[in-house]
Amino acid sequence: MKILHQVLSPVLICVVLAACSASDSPTDPGGTPADARTIKANPSFANDITEIFMRRGCAGSNCHGNGAGGLTISTSGSANHERLVNVASPMSGEVYVIPNDAQNSYLVKKLENRQGSGNGSRMPVGGSALDNVDLTNIKNWINAGAQNN
Repeated sequence: MKILHQVLSPVLICVVLAACSASDSPTDPGGTPADARTIKANPSFANDITEIFMRRGCAGSNCHGNGAGGLTISTSGSANHERLVNVASPMSGEVYVIPNDAQNSYLVKKLENRQGSGNGSRMPVGGSALDNVDLTNIKNWINAGAQNN
């Protein structure tokens, strides 16, 4: 019996650890391993920012995939860029993304819950707030000129 316990204990530990994978992390609900995502000084809109939108469900039918709040987000990076940069929200009148000014961009205000009363909820609505990696990459992209890169 002791030999059976010595064999099964390590197996059980491995099974439990495997069940607690990075995809279950409350700060990364999309399943991307935390160590695979890094803060970038000049993130790519197509590769980094659009990936955040997709992973967090922004383009889903229950969100901006359906044009919620007057903004449509899709899987197309170039279309998303065109809908965000220097475009005023039809709901608040504020510009979603002001190149080189993340602090005053409505997108960042909504992500940080600084949108002011009467301008809806923090995004993503009903989901956890963006973690530091995602939020910083969005801010860095905006502050680097909000390029369509």
